[in-house]
Amino acid sequence: MTDKTINHTQLKTLGDLRATSYRVDSVKDELRRNLLKHINNGQEVFPGILGYDQSVIPQLQNAILSRHDILLLGLRGQAKSRILRLLPQFLDEYVPTVAGSELNDNPYAPISKFARDLIEQQGDDTPIAWIHRSERYGEKLATPDTSIADLIGDIDPIKAAHNRLTYADEEVIHFGIIPRTNRGIFAINELPDLQARIQVGLLNIMEEQDIQIRGFNVRFPLDLLMVFSANPEDYTNRGNIITPLKDRIDCQVLTHYPSDVDTAMKITDQEAWIDRDGVKVIIPDFIRQIIEVIAFEARASEYVDQKSGVSARMTRSALEALVANAERRAVLHQQPKTCVRISDLYYVEPSLTGKLELVYEGEQEGPQKVARLLIGRAILKVFANYFPDPNLKGKEREAYGDILAWFAKGNTLTLDPELSDQEFKKYIDSVSGLKDFLNAHLGQPMVPVRYNWIIKELILEGLHQASMLGKEQQTYSDMMGSMLGSLESTSEDEDYE
Repeated sequence: MTDKTINHTQLKTLGDLRATSYRVDSVKDELRRNLLKHINNGQEVFPGILGYDQSVIPQLQNAILSRHDILLLGLRGQAKSRILRLLPQFLDEYVPTVAGSELNDNPYAPISKFARDLIEQQGDDTPIAWIHRSERYGEKLATPDTSIADLIGDIDPIKAAHNRLTYADEEVIHFGIIPRTNRGIFAINELPDLQARIQVGLLNIMEEQDIQIRGFNVRFPLDLLMVFSANPEDYTNRGNIITPLKDRIDCQVLTHYPSDVDTAMKITDQEAWIDRDGVKVIIPDFIRQIIEVIAFEARASEYVDQKSGVSARMTRSALEALVANAERRAVLHQQPKTCVRISDLYYVEPSLTGKLELVYEGEQEGPQKVARLLIGRAILKVFANYFPDPNLKGKEREAYGDILAWFAKGNTLTLDPELSDQEFKKYIDSVSGLKDFLNAHLGQPMVPVRYNWIIKELILEGLHQASMLGKEQQTYSDMMGSMLGSLESTSEDEDYE
């Protein structure tokens, strides 16, 4: 435990350290003490982790206060790795070790032969080093080729030959990454990917807090917090966490996706790269909402494998691609400022298709068609939050009468996504009834006034998704005319055959 009056830069030997009131706590006691300080001081405990305030974070706090090893269990893209990497903030800023020790030996209770021999030879003159909390976190992605030697250690025959030592000597051991993280936090990501026989090697570390290498009758009592992440899909598809290991992990915390669109938007805004040099791109809130609703729709879709999950990284990638398309178009037309359009949403398909695991029915439809379906469903859902639901009958449906009547007269509207803002506005303003509809139904401004034509595009696309307007490629038309045209086209194809 660090005394605020102690200047660690002036403590260079074991004797210097013993002359102070400094006390060494175990890692778990250290984490517990510092977490309590954070809570008492009103500090944010896990900065940047959103949507977990009433679920995951309290459970994690309880686990740390209980001095428990922790397993974070959840689908991909639920911030499991980020949470694990935030744990070192609860460690003391600096702790003393025996200088030159591979195992970060506690000067008061050394465990390695090197440190024990050094203290025996030099006593209070033994040099000590101070290691920062950032050096006390180790992490390993579990892969099928991970070995016991990687994690725990093995005999080093070269070291034995060079130093003329027998294999029974402690000094011939080459320590793995877990012992080298002694007095720190060690994380294993994707634990089920670790072969069962390797997981067995962790049992002593989890319960007895020690390691044995190649049957050595030598005990290394490690001081560690062990933390893990796992995907529940892995329990059946790629591997298992063996029962004895699960039994030794004191606390299993279930992570989850955001429960509401507002929280999801905050997470995406935090993660996405949208503040770029050059063109200023305006992103209306309703389009940000559509991006998030795409993910919500995917997590409920009959075409998407729900066991695999839909990563929060999908919305980040989609938003970045959305901004990129608007940016590219603005540069093409030498515009210093622009606003993303509804039609830009269809350019985010590559950000969706690679992140959706489809079931058989989805594979039959094809990833691009599934992506377009999800985008369409999201547009309709958000559209209905702002304007009368076109799927309802009565006054709600009648509100769109003038717009639908314009198309019923045989008028069509082609909106090329590559048009400049000025040209796009000119074309969409030609649709009779849109302006009056906006004046009657638009409450609080959804975009700057100069970009009101974006709202008009939302209305047209919403009517198309509600099957009230037809659309072929980039051309909106009357729904009945579009259906008849489609039938005529099919008939002509049959005649030709």
